[in-house]
Amino acid sequence: MNSKYIFGGIIVTIFLGMMIYLFTQSNVQYEEDFSKIKEKDKTFKATGAWVKEKSYEIDKSNKTFSFYMVDANGVELKVVYNGTIPNNFETATSVVVTGRYKNGVFHASDILTKCPSKYEEEYEEQKNVKTSSM
Repeated sequence: MNSKYIFGGIIVTIFLGMMIYLFTQSNVQYEEDFSKIKEKDKTFKATGAWVKEKSYEIDKSNKTFSFYMVDANGVELKVVYNGTIPNNFETATSVVVTGRYKNGVFHASDILTKCPSKYEEEYEEQKNVKTSSM
């Protein structure tokens, strides 16, 4: 009877240890300051805007997509993504890329885009109507 409790305690301890380890490994930090991303060798979710003046490049032979992002402080970051361009990339208001910064380039494993909302346009129109009627 006593060995059952010891075995159960060992199983619970191993399970809790694995859960803590997995939680710390999947904890990816959002970062809006690209200078901090360039300093550390870890996985980040970088948030910024696409630099439209520098366009983007699609390399079909290597199946990569690259572009430049800029943060709120004006720091630019070159992003290389192994995959195809997201469908709504050109209309995106902001971009979130997940990956690591190595050798002067941010290597993205995932790209999320935020597109302008029709509700934002309606809000701006309503705001303009209210200010013009005053």
